[in-house]
Amino acid sequence: MKKLKFEDLEFLHLKTDSNVIEETLEGIKISDEYSFSKFEHLYSESGRFPFLRGPYPNMYQGRPWTIRQYAGFSTAEESNQFYKNNIKQGQKGLSVAFDLATHRGYDSDHPRVKSDVGMAGVAIDSLRDMEILFDGIPLDKMSVSMTMNGAVLPIMAMYIVAAENQGVSVEKLSGTIQNDILKEFMVRNTFIYPPQDSMRIIGDIFEYTSKNMPKFNSISISGYHMQEAGASADLELAFTLADGLEYIKTGIAQGLDIDKFAPRLSFFFAIGMNYFMEIAKLRAARYLWANIVKQFNPKNPKSMMLRTHCQTSGWSLTAQDVNNNIVRTGVEALAAVHGHTQSLHTNSLDEAIALPSKESARIARNTQIYLQEETDSCEHIDPYGGSYYVEYLTDQLIQKVMVHFEEIEKLGGMTKAIELGYPKRKIEESASIIQAKIDSGEQAIVGLNTNLAEDEETIKVLKVDTSEVLASQLNRLEDLKLNRNESELKIALEELEDAAKEKGNLLEYSVKAVRAGATLGEISYCLEKVFGRFSPKISGIQGVYINKVNSNMKKDIKEIQSLVSAFKEKTGRRPRLLLAKIGQDGHDRGQKVVASSFADFGFDVDIGPLFQTTEEVIKQAMENDVHIIGISSLAAGHLSFVPELMHGLKKNNFRPLIVVGGVIPPEDYDTLYLQGVDLIFGPGTNLMNAAKELIKKL
Repeated sequence: MKKLKFEDLEFLHLKTDSNVIEETLEGIKISDEYSFSKFEHLYSESGRFPFLRGPYPNMYQGRPWTIRQYAGFSTAEESNQFYKNNIKQGQKGLSVAFDLATHRGYDSDHPRVKSDVGMAGVAIDSLRDMEILFDGIPLDKMSVSMTMNGAVLPIMAMYIVAAENQGVSVEKLSGTIQNDILKEFMVRNTFIYPPQDSMRIIGDIFEYTSKNMPKFNSISISGYHMQEAGASADLELAFTLADGLEYIKTGIAQGLDIDKFAPRLSFFFAIGMNYFMEIAKLRAARYLWANIVKQFNPKNPKSMMLRTHCQTSGWSLTAQDVNNNIVRTGVEALAAVHGHTQSLHTNSLDEAIALPSKESARIARNTQIYLQEETDSCEHIDPYGGSYYVEYLTDQLIQKVMVHFEEIEKLGGMTKAIELGYPKRKIEESASIIQAKIDSGEQAIVGLNTNLAEDEETIKVLKVDTSEVLASQLNRLEDLKLNRNESELKIALEELEDAAKEKGNLLEYSVKAVRAGATLGEISYCLEKVFGRFSPKISGIQGVYINKVNSNMKKDIKEIQSLVSAFKEKTGRRPRLLLAKIGQDGHDRGQKVVASSFADFGFDVDIGPLFQTTEEVIKQAMENDVHIIGISSLAAGHLSFVPELMHGLKKNNFRPLIVVGGVIPPEDYDTLYLQGVDLIFGPGTNLMNAAKELIKKL
C-alpha cells in the first residue's frame, strides 16, 4: 500500500474537558464534555475538499437523497411487479437483490442450489429473466443499482443487452453495480474465482464502463457487510477505504486516468444504532477518501468526492418484539441522513425472522418519505458541524483508521492482507466482543435482554414457494436451450474462454455470449475453467468471548465448563459440535461467533466449509463422530434442506442432536420439530444459555 499522507490531520484540535466515563467498541474514550482550541475547519464549505461537511454545496436543499429500496424475490415477474408498485408510491431508484444461486454463478438447474432458487432475491438464469425483471421500466430513465459481485460479468452483460432490446443504448444507462469482490473474501463470501482473477474482472469492468457507460457507476465499495459481520465503525471504515485504494490501483494498472474512473466510484455503508458514531463515520469517510485520492494527482475535484449509499442495519433487528424494529430503522435512517448519504435503503421490521412482506416494506419505505416531507432534514447543511461530541468522534475515527492503514501497509496492501486473513480475523474478534457484551447485558437490546414483552404479537411473514419458483425457472431454461442457435453459442463461449486466457475484455465478450443465448451458469463456468473456483481456508478464534463477558457472567461459564467436564468424564471425550452452512448463503457471522464462544466453553468445535450440501455435512459429521450438528440458516432454506438432512442421517443410521439457528419464522418451529430437529435457536439467543441447554440435552 502506498504510504498515505493526510493534510491538516489536527484540523479539529479537540480535547476532553472531564473524566473518561466509558470506552467505545472502537477504543474511543468518551467523556461528558469537550471543547475545541481551534475552529478553522468549520469555515470550510460543503462540496469542497476535503468534503467533511458534505459532498455537494447545497446538499439536500437542492435535491433530497434517493429512496432506493433493495428488493428482489422469487421470480422476475413478481419482482417486476413489486418494483412498479414501489415506483408508483415514491421510490426513485431500483436496487436489485439476486438469489444466492445467481450470486454464486449457478443456473437454477444446478444440483447444488435447489434450496436457494428464488430465496433472498430474484433468480436470473438468462437474458429472458432480465428482460422480464425490467419489463415496462424504461432503463434510460430509471437508475438501477445491482448488488452483484461474484457473477458480475453475466449480470452486467444481461442488463446491457436487455436495455438494447428496449431500444436503450448503453451510454444512456445510469446506476451502480456493486462489483466489490474484496469484501466478499472478508465477510459475505459470494465469490466465485480466486482474488487475483476477480480483480482482473473488476479492471475489465472499469475499462468497459469508462469507454461506454458515462452515467454508470462501475463499483460500489461496500462496508455494509463488514458491520453486519461484526466490524466496529473504525474497522468498517478502514477496510472499506483500503479496498477503495486497491481498486484505484487496479484502474490505474488498467491504463485508466484517475479522472476517468474515480468520479464514478461510489461507496456503501451500514448504519447501526450508535447514532452519533454513524454520523461521524460518514463525515470521516469523506475526509479520508478525499486525502487518499488526492495523492494520485487528480485534476477533477469530483475524483476526490466520496458519494455513498447507506442501508440501515439488518443485524440490529430483533426477532423478539419485532415492532420495535420500526423505531430502530427510523433512528438509523436519521443518522444516515444527518451524515449526508446520497441514497438510502431502510430495512423492514420482519427481516430478523423472514423475507420482508409487502406491508413491512411499505412501512420501511415510508420511513424515508416521512423524513423528507414531514421533518426539516432537507433544509440544513451539516447540522452536526460544530457539535463538540460529533467532531470529536470524527477526529478519533480518522486517527483510528490511520493506524489500521499502517497495519495493512505492513502486510503489503489490502489484497495481501485479505489473503493472510487479517481483516477477517479482526472482524470476527469484534463480533465476539459484541456478542459477549449482549449476552452479559452490558449492551442493552430492548425486547431481547431488557424490557422483555410479556405477550409477543405474531406477525404474518412472507413465504416463498421454492418448488414453484424452481419449476418456473427450469421451464424457462429448457425453452431457451431448445430455441437458441447452438453453433453461435459455442463460438461465443469459446471466444470468452480465449479472452480469459489471453487478456481480452471479459465484459465485452460476456455481452457477446448473452446475445448468443448463453446462460449465467454457462458464462460463469466458462471462466471457472480458466480461473478455477475459490475455496477459502476455514479457521476460528478462541479466548475473545470469554475475556469480554463481565465478572457476573464468569460463574455461568464455569458452570458450562463443569458440565462439559462431567460429560467428558462420563463418555471419555468432550462434546463435539459441527457447525455447518448448507446451500449458497455465505453470511457466517453466527457460525463464527458460536464457534468462538463454544470453544471457550470447552466444546470441541468443527467449522464446516461454506456452501455444503446435506450429503457433505453428513459425511463430515460421521467422519468426526460429532454429538451435535448445528445448522445456520439465514436465507430461508431450512424447510428444504432439513428434511434432506434428516433422511440422509436415517439412511446412514447416524443420529446426533440436530440444532437449527438463524432466521427462522416462529411459525416454522413446529414443522422443524416434527421433521426431527431437537433444538431451535433464533436471532439474539444468549449463547451461554444455549450451551447449557445443549449439554443438558446430551
